[in-house]
Amino acid sequence: MAKKRWAFEVVPFCLAAIMILGGCSRQSQQANSLQIKGSDTMVNLGQAWAEAFMKKAPNVSVAVTGGGSGTGIASLLSRTCDIAELSRELKPEELAMAKKKGLDPQQITVALDGLAVVVHPANPLSQLTMEQLAAIFSGRVTNWKEIGGADLPIVVLSREVNSGTHVYFKEHVLRGEDKNSQAEFAANALMLPSSQAIADEVDQNPGAVGYYGMGYISPSEKALAIARDAASPYVQPTIENVVSQAYPISRPLLMVTRGQPEGLVADFLDFVLSPEGQKIVVKIDFVPVKKI
Repeated sequence: MAKKRWAFEVVPFCLAAIMILGGCSRQSQQANSLQIKGSDTMVNLGQAWAEAFMKKAPNVSVAVTGGGSGTGIASLLSRTCDIAELSRELKPEELAMAKKKGLDPQQITVALDGLAVVVHPANPLSQLTMEQLAAIFSGRVTNWKEIGGADLPIVVLSREVNSGTHVYFKEHVLRGEDKNSQAEFAANALMLPSSQAIADEVDQNPGAVGYYGMGYISPSEKALAIARDAASPYVQPTIENVVSQAYPISRPLLMVTRGQPEGLVADFLDFVLSPEGQKIVVKIDFVPVKKI
């Protein structure tokens, strides 16, 4: 949880406020607004947190927008947002750029997520191994009949390259545990701008396969059970299976600040990691990092 810190320059003001009002809020240290940008996976969760936080602090404005994890960190480094939402950890080059700009980014895990692999409900397959996923998304398998499905070309759907979800899936599914692998998505993969765009395409394309955060799962798509290998059990993307680490495609969801959280930024992070904030995580179908 973000540590509460007091800025020395506001001490005189706080002392006066203590005499007048009996206390001093950290919110007095900053303008009463927050800009949060980044991961499309997290945008609905971030907006739910913002709405609940603003009900508790009606004089505060919190704006949450997506655009991808890369957009979030770029905005943070250019100081056009206060918090970046990331569905991956910062890259070494991003950390280096932050240091060059005199920043000390803090990465706070605020929730956990499982990436669901989804197909059209008419697809007869209900489970795949990680090896089969890698073969499909890299283009080595191009027809569903090659892995026991219908005689139908596979239409590979991916998030665009700016997405943290794209990066995570490439590194942990396409490349697996091989750090020297240079595997990439199939050349004909459709790169879509959002998780909702993937859901919409799968809804109307019987040959499609895509992936998104499990908070987006709906009855309109079939989420596949995934096994680490052919000898392992097939596991559904559920909260319980992500918590137990039984589901093989899971990851942390992060909020990143330019330095040690303070003022309104710290207030918001405190709320996110509070029991109330973590209950919202469950409501949006992600996995809490704190007991509730």
